[in-house]
Amino acid sequence: MPRKLRPWLLSAPALLLVLLFLGLPVLSTLATTFGDPKGPLAQYATFFNSRFRMTVLWRTMEVALITTAVSVVVGFITAWVVAQAPARMKSLLIIAAVFPLLTGVVVRSFAWLVILGKNGILNDFLLWIGVISEPLSMLYTKGSVIVAMIYLFVPLMILTLVGVLEGIPQDLTDAAASLGAKPGAAFRQVVLPLAVPGLIVGSVLVFTGSFTSYATPQLLGGEGQMMMGTFLYQRAMVTFDWVGASTIAAVMVVVTLTTVLIMSKIARRVNPMAG
Repeated sequence: MPRKLRPWLLSAPALLLVLLFLGLPVLSTLATTFGDPKGPLAQYATFFNSRFRMTVLWRTMEVALITTAVSVVVGFITAWVVAQAPARMKSLLIIAAVFPLLTGVVVRSFAWLVILGKNGILNDFLLWIGVISEPLSMLYTKGSVIVAMIYLFVPLMILTLVGVLEGIPQDLTDAAASLGAKPGAAFRQVVLPLAVPGLIVGSVLVFTGSFTSYATPQLLGGEGQMMMGTFLYQRAMVTFDWVGASTIAAVMVVVTLTTVLIMSKIARRVNPMAG
């Protein structure tokens, strides 16, 4: 047996399972969107010509991008602190970062209902210190969805970056400092480029999770802040418009893949080894 064929033969069973249980369902879902009697692109024309649907799409993009940007900043700072901590403290910090992942998404979203409600913990605290004179309406807003999303996905960003930052040799930053580089310059020219692969992986995880999320937007955003995940569920399970739901799913897949490709291109510019 030629050596070049051995890796393909070894991976063939896994590849076949992926194609059978992942590839074919996705392709069949996409195929249904092109069977409209008015034309193969009629469903997409209906989607992109609808002001309501485009509003839902842009709102979802905005929430996902803001969540990703804030998660990158918060996650990087936290991961850097964890990576620089002593071994015993590092273990405790990692456990603290992972701990929220031990509870379900619905449970964590319900917790924010208790925190942000008019009779919730945050309003009670603000009233007690005299910052506000009456409870604020914080639920069912874009801000409440973003805050909950950040809470949900920052642990993923931290876990992704900790391993990358731990793998950056301290000798490199020491060498940069010995050559006269200030801490900010050493960070931009040494640490940041080497951390790009972890930043891209974490950003993709956070963006895709935020963009496709259902439970959190449904609980904290409601109908007034509908996102693509809740819109997809409504079309499929409430109105039973399976073709329309498949079109929404196709748009989500294309947007997600496009965003991943853009992030990869940015990564290659910052660090050619990251691509």
